Amino acid sequence: MPVTLLCIPYAGAGASLFRRWKRHPFQHVDVAAVQLPGREELFADGPCSSMTELVDLCAGHIRELPRDAPFALFGHSFGALVAYETAQRLAAEGLRLPKRLIVSGAAAPWLPRPVTDADSLSDDQFVARVRDVVGYDHPALHDAELRGLLLPSLRADLSINDRYAPGSTDPLPVPLTVLRGSDDRLVSRQDVELWAKAASRPTELIELPGDHMYFSLDPKPLLAELDAVFARSAA
Repeated sequence: MPVTLLCIPYAGAGASLFRRWKRHPFQHVDVAAVQLPGREELFADGPCSSMTELVDLCAGHIRELPRDAPFALFGHSFGALVAYETAQRLAAEGLRLPKRLIVSGAAAPWLPRPVTDADSLSDDQFVARVRDVVGYDHPALHDAELRGLLLPSLRADLSINDRYAPGSTDPLPVPLTVLRGSDDRLVSRQDVELWAKAASRPTELIELPGDHMYFSLDPKPLLAELDAVFARSAA
């Protein structure tokens, strides 16, 4: 049975990113996406203002999955922290755990993170700060109309990220896969190697070509690797 891979967007992004992944010829994975408030079809809803709200939302998605359907969690950058906190919530409440936690482009939860000052900067200053911190500059952020649509959710997510501290650092009893772009200047290899302390089950580290947003132009290498991860675990 394929594993339902519940994917959590990175800061400011929507679920449409992962819906496109469904076209990939997976053998072992069924991609599902968490849509966060304040973007795409949920644009009219205010974005979440705390990690607790985000975890509540993700845990609700998991409760809606069929009881006999194996699932895993995937998140990139800010989404990796949300996935980690969701797994911690499930473990703390004695709920069904993911078959695997997959975190991408994120330092271990207890490490310091760059601050974006999302709550205090002007729009222009904030866009420049995101570009400087992440090394990623989306054209939509320079279009006045699109910027007005995108910035509220991006600010909300990065405000949560600025305040983030792990709710628990108890090792999770789930296998852990850690992904990183080999040229990522935001998250070093040492930063991701420390994720090994976040789980009591085996941890694997995989590097793929590219920078922090290594899958933004061509997601196929990442998608093939995700399928391979579950092929190995099923063997």
